[in-house]
This record gives sequence, structure tokens and C-alpha cells, in this order.
Amino acid sequence: MTVTTAVLPARALLLDMDGTLVNSDASVERIWRRWAERHGLDGDEVMKVVHGRQGYASMALLLPDRPMEQNYAENARLLAEETADTEGVVAIPGAREFLASLDGLPHALVTSADVALSTARMAAAGLEQPAVRITAESVGASKPDPEGFLKGAAELGVDPADCVVFEDSGAGIAAGRAAGMRVVGIGPRAGFHQPDVVVRDLTQVRVERTPEGTILLHVSA
Repeated sequence: MTVTTAVLPARALLLDMDGTLVNSDASVERIWRRWAERHGLDGDEVMKVVHGRQGYASMALLLPDRPMEQNYAENARLLAEETADTEGVVAIPGAREFLASLDGLPHALVTSADVALSTARMAAAGLEQPAVRITAESVGASKPDPEGFLKGAAELGVDPADCVVFEDSGAGIAAGRAAGMRVVGIGPRAGFHQPDVVVRDLTQVRVERTPEGTILLHVSA
């Protein structure tokens, strides 16, 4: 078997949470399939939409004739359900070591979850929260809008072109690209959306810090 390695230089890394650092699929499936049933929608079709987006944005796509006020209200209820349901939430393989390797390097969490949900899921997975976090409360638009990633770059004081995004979902990969950033896709979902490189999980990524302050990502696939 031939292993190919790509080396991506960066000055900062922007990390999605669900599907990238944390495997929360079991909780997401339970809650969104119940939601689909309540609204008479096909659960499989709903699951194709919800990954990577804020809940209200998913609802707007799935129930296009419904007023946004109802989506915002129902999203608040779903966020509370998701925050309380951490059964089966675990770290993506390699996530703990990957985050440890970023100590002292510019990086941020950029997630569609709110503060409560991101805190609950990172804790359930046994992962440390990055010091810089862009959550649902930080932005006015959900992924695939690039606002979250652009805010993450601004918080770190790094040009977007010098950032590398880690993402698993179509919406997240589109957001990273729209922000003018390179994207490392994590897991099987990512491969359908043409990130710059795809890995199975974070065990296939090694972080090297150079004396000049550049981050070199060694990505094996």
C-alpha cells in the first residue's frame, strides 16, 4: 500500500467540532430523526441536510414555507435537547493528540453549535476547548456562509489565505472555500465535497511548527 503525504503551510488553523473533533452522529441522528417524524419528513433526506448548519438554517431548507420565527424558536428547543443528549458522543480518533500539538499555535474552534452545546460535547468527548471559539452566538449567518471562519481568522489576527480549515460537512467545506481558505476534509462525508485533501480521521495529520512561526501540516492519505 502506498501512502501519499501532502504538506500544507499555514499560520492558523480553524477547526469545526461535530464530525471533525467530536463524533456526535448518534445524538444528531436521534434528535433530527425525531424532528423529521414530527413534521412528516423523510429522515434520510433530513440527515443529508442538517450536518454543518445551524438548526434554523436546516429547517429553512426543509420547510421553506414556514416563517423563520418558528425555525428560530424550534431551533432553541432542539439545541436544549442536543445539549442534554451526550450519549455516544466521543472524540474523533486522534483529536486529543492533535489538539495537544496545537498548544501555543494560533487556532480556533468554529462551530455551528452554541456555547452550551459545544461545551457539553467537547466535555463528553474529553477534549479541551480552544481558547478562541466562534459559536452560533458569534455570527449572524450559518455555514455555508463564510462569516464564522472569517471571524475566526480576524480573532487570531491572521489573513484568511493563511488559514487552513478542518471540516467534515458540505456546508462547512463550502464556507471554508468561500472564506478563501484551504480545507482539510475529515471523514467519509467530506470526500463528496472536494476539499483540498481528505483524511479518515485526525490520526493522519501531524503538526510541525517552524522557527519562523509557520505551521506545516503533514497530511497522509
